[in-house]
Amino acid sequence: MSVAGLRRAAHETVSGLPREFWWLWTSTLVNRLGAFVATFMALYLTLDRGYSASYAGLVAALHGLGGVVSSLGAGVMTDRLGRRPTMLIAQSSTAVSVAVLGFMVHPVAIAAVAFVVGMASNASRPAVQAMMADIVRPEDRVRAFSLNYWAVNLGFAVSSAGAGFIAEYSYLAGFMVEAAMTLFCAVVVFLKVPESRPQKAPAAVGGTLPDEPDVRLSTVLRDGRFMSVVGLSFVVALIFQQGYVGLPVAMGTDGLSSSDFGTAIAVNGVMIVALQIPVGRYIQHRDPRRLLIVSSLLAGYGFGLTAFAGSVAVYALTICVWTIGEIINAPVQSNLVVRLSPGHGRGRYQGMYTMSWSAAALVAPLMSGLVIDHYGAKWLWGMCGVLGTVAALGYWVLMRGLPPEEKVTGVPAVTAAEAEPDAVSGAPQGVVEPAV
Repeated sequence: MSVAGLRRAAHETVSGLPREFWWLWTSTLVNRLGAFVATFMALYLTLDRGYSASYAGLVAALHGLGGVVSSLGAGVMTDRLGRRPTMLIAQSSTAVSVAVLGFMVHPVAIAAVAFVVGMASNASRPAVQAMMADIVRPEDRVRAFSLNYWAVNLGFAVSSAGAGFIAEYSYLAGFMVEAAMTLFCAVVVFLKVPESRPQKAPAAVGGTLPDEPDVRLSTVLRDGRFMSVVGLSFVVALIFQQGYVGLPVAMGTDGLSSSDFGTAIAVNGVMIVALQIPVGRYIQHRDPRRLLIVSSLLAGYGFGLTAFAGSVAVYALTICVWTIGEIINAPVQSNLVVRLSPGHGRGRYQGMYTMSWSAAALVAPLMSGLVIDHYGAKWLWGMCGVLGTVAALGYWVLMRGLPPEEKVTGVPAVTAAEAEPDAVSGAPQGVVEPAV
C-alpha cells in the first residue's frame, strides 16, 4: 500500500468518532499502561514476601472473585448514578486500594485488599462500555470497540514489559505507579468526559403510548436471547483463558521453559496490536452472525491444534489461529451486547456481560488443572475444540432473525445529523448530557 493509501486508511479509521470517545480511549490506554500489579503479583508474593505458590493462587482467585462480585453492582450504578460517576468512583477506589495493597504485610490483609482491588478495578468496565455505546453512532460501534480493544492490548503489552523493570527496582514502586496512573485516568474522565446516560423516552402526548419499562437485574435475567449470548460469551471466554492458564502448563510438560512460553504468547499481543485496527475496519459492516461463528471456530480449533504442538514454533502457529478469532470476536460481541440492550438499561446489561468474562477467569484455571491432571493436556485442547463448536452453533441459532439495530436498542436511532459534534463541546447532539 502506498503512503497516500496508508494515510487514507488511517483517516478512515479515526474519523467520525466524537471527541469524548477519544478522551475515553485515552483513559483506557493510560489505565492499561499502568496495569503493573496483576502482572507481577505472583512474583511479589512468592519472591519478595516469601509466601507459597498456593497462597499466591488464592490471592489471584480472590482478586478475580472481586471482579465477579462487582460486575452486577457496577452495572446498576452505571444506570442509576450515571456512566461518569461510576467511572470516577471505580477509578478513584482502584487507585487508593492499589496503593494500600503495596503496604500490606499480613496475609489476611493482603488477601482482603486484593479482593477490594479486584472489585474496584472491574467496576469501571460496564460504565466504559455503556458510554461508548451512548456516544458512538451505531454504524461506527464495531470500529470504536476495535480501537478500544487495541488500546487495552497495547497498554497491556507495554505494562507487562515495564513491570519486570519496575519490579527489579522496587515492587512498592509498581504499586505506586499504578495507583498514580489510575488516578490520572479519573482526572481525565472528570475534566474531559461528560455524562452520556440516555434519558428514558417520555410517554407520548395524550398518553397513547406507555413509558419505557424500568430495567432491573430481573429484567436482564428474563431476557432469554441476551442471557443466551452471555452464556456463549462465558464459553468463548473459557477458551481464550486457556492461553494464560492451560497453555503454560502444557508447554512446561513438553519440556519448554517459561521464556519459551513468553516468546510464544508474545505473538498474541503483537498480532492484536498490528491487526486489530485494520481487521476492525474490514469487519465493521459485515454480517455479525457469520463473524461470531467464524471467530468461535477459530478460537476452538486454534486451541484444538495445540494438541499437535511440541515446539515453540508450532505453539506460536496455533496462537496465530486463535488470536485471529480473538481479534474478530471482541468488537463484534461487544456490539451485539449493545444491540440487545435498551439504552436506559445498558449498564445492567453490560454488567452481566462483564461478569461472564470474570466468571470464566475464575473457572478456567480449575478446568485446565482438573483436565490436565486427570486426562492430559490433549483432552483439554479437544474440549476447547468442542466448546468452540458449541459456541458457533449457539450463535448460528440465536442470531437468526436478529432485528435491525435501531429496533433493539430501546432508544430512538441517532441520525447522522444528530451525531455531528456540537460546535462548542464536540459532543454528539442529543446524546451527551452536559457534564456535572
